[in-house]
Order: sequence, then structure tokens, then C-alpha cells
Amino acid sequence: MRARPVVNSTARPALTGLWQRPLRWEFGLAVLALAIFAFGAIDSPSAFLNSSKLFNAGVTNGEFAIMALPMTLIIISGEIDLSVASILGMSSALLGVLWMRHWPMLGIFAVLLVAGGAAGLINGLLVTRAGLPSLAVTIGTLALYRGIAIIVLGSNSVSNFPSGYATIGVLPVPHLGVPYSIAIFIVLAIVFGVVLHATPIGRAIFAMGNNAETALFSGIRVKRIKTGLFVASGMICAVAGALWTFRLDTAVQGNGLGAELNVVAIVLLAGVSIFGGRGSVPGVVLAVVTFALLQNTLLLTSFNQEAYGIIVGALLLVSVFVPQAGALAAKIRGLARTSAPVQPAAPSISRQ
Repeated sequence: MRARPVVNSTARPALTGLWQRPLRWEFGLAVLALAIFAFGAIDSPSAFLNSSKLFNAGVTNGEFAIMALPMTLIIISGEIDLSVASILGMSSALLGVLWMRHWPMLGIFAVLLVAGGAAGLINGLLVTRAGLPSLAVTIGTLALYRGIAIIVLGSNSVSNFPSGYATIGVLPVPHLGVPYSIAIFIVLAIVFGVVLHATPIGRAIFAMGNNAETALFSGIRVKRIKTGLFVASGMICAVAGALWTFRLDTAVQGNGLGAELNVVAIVLLAGVSIFGGRGSVPGVVLAVVTFALLQNTLLLTSFNQEAYGIIVGALLLVSVFVPQAGALAAKIRGLARTSAPVQPAAPSISRQ
């Protein structure tokens, strides 16, 4: 009797994994970014490949990219923060009024970090301790922090910042050739990537997003971690507010108005599930690149720039719909089966 050959039971899962990896959301983002780059390079090679154009694309998206990192962790944990742009505007107003009163810049930075952290702490406490939904809380604080910016600075504008700070947004980091905001984003992306994907805190964030109650019963300090995420978001938004102010060389209460949509669009484009429990920092990096390339390409076309919000809205809808398309199709098929009329069985004829 011939012996049967021994089949390695791990071969099929390994092959399946190799086929599944190219189908990940990040791979699709990389392909999309390359497609946009190729289109821009072919359509307007001299303008699109201009180093100053690419530099400007990085400058205009740097603050969005920075704020997208803590937003990623918050959404993965099952919450959302729509007050990020208002904290940016409040920080910009504080920076302007304190500089107008001749505060030293290092002291101003300390105040901005404390104010941003306090704003995030309010968000976190209302969500975790008061048990309010983060969507409602941060919509309310969106208006609250923007109102504080109006009260602090009013209709004034401050633009006499030291040249060493005012050139942050228009000159690259020495020897690197990238904007300061992008350099800060790269450093923060490494930190956030390690925290999310290589530490117990990151595993706890994913667990909370999948099922907060199960995470709580597993010994995860859900309230403390979520509050810390909101505090970190507030502090990073304060840093983004300072960068935004120096880039424009102007502090006004309207800085960053409406920027929360761009931040959420980047995070959802990165493949972060709006329902929590899924996402990655490399996906956010690819989404930032895709977003900047798309913006740069549209600037070189005849597209009406005033209608840019249409693109942002479309990205939001697509980023929410596409990951759920499979589940929706399964539900539709299930409903079709249950609603289909049942054919009566043919009567059986017995022969005597």
C-alpha cells in the first residue's frame, strides 16, 4: 500500500496571506498615489514636477497631517474629535495676543501646550466621565473653542513675529529640503506608529475600538486611555496652531476654520474605520501623500478651486462607503433571500 505524501498544513494559509497582502487598503492607496503622480507628471510635467510646487503641497498640508495622527488613534478607539481645528484657531489667537503683550516665545509655547492639553482634557472628561457621545461633545467644543479665539483676539491680527519663526512655513529644514511641518509630521508618525503597533497601549486602543465593554472587563483602563488620547490631540493641535500662524505670518481668530473636514478626510482615506477598531499609521502617511498629490494636481488644472470642498466631501463618502461595501452587499443578498417568495412543494402522488 503506497504511503500518501505529507502535505504541509501551513502552506495554504501562507499562500493565502501572500495573496491577501496586496489587497490591503494601504496597497490601494499606494497605487492611487502613483496614479495621481503619473497623471500630473504626464499632463503638466514642467509644472507638476517643479520642486517648489511639491514643497508648497507639503506646506499647505503639513498641519492637517500632524492633526491626523492623534485623530487616527481617537477614531480607532471608537471616538471622534471634531474640535481639532478650533483648538488650532484658539492656539493661534493665544499666540498672537501673548506676543502682542511682549511675552517671550518659549513662554508662549508653554502656554499653548497647556491650553491645548486643557481643551483636550475637557473633551476627554465629558466623553469618558460624563458618558456623553464624542460626536456631540466635540461639535459643542468646536463652537466653544472658536468662540474663545474670538474673545481673546477679536478682530485684531498680529503679524510682527520674529523672522526666525516667520520663515518656518516658507523655508525648508536645513539639509533636508522638506517643510518644517512635514519634518515634525515624520517624527510624530514614527512615535505614533510605534505606540499604536508595537506597545500594549496600541493593542488596548484596538481592543477598545472593537468592543469597549469587553476591553473594560479585560482590565484595560478605557477611560484613562481615551482621556489621554484627547489630551494628546489637544496638545498636538496647539503645535499645529503655532505652525499655521508662522506659515501665514498672521494670527487671527479665523485660522484653521473648517480644517477639521480635511483632517477627518485624511484619516478615513487612510482606511481607518469610522466605527473604530481598524486602521494604521502607515495608511495615514500614504493618505497624506495622496491628499497632497491630488491637491497639487487640481491646482494645475482648470478645476474651480472654490469647489474644492466637493473633493473633500467625495473622499469622505468614498472612504466610509468602500470599506463597508462588502457588508452592505451581504445584507442586501440576505434581504433578497428572505423576501423571495417560497415556491410550494408539488403534491406527491402515491401509486396503489
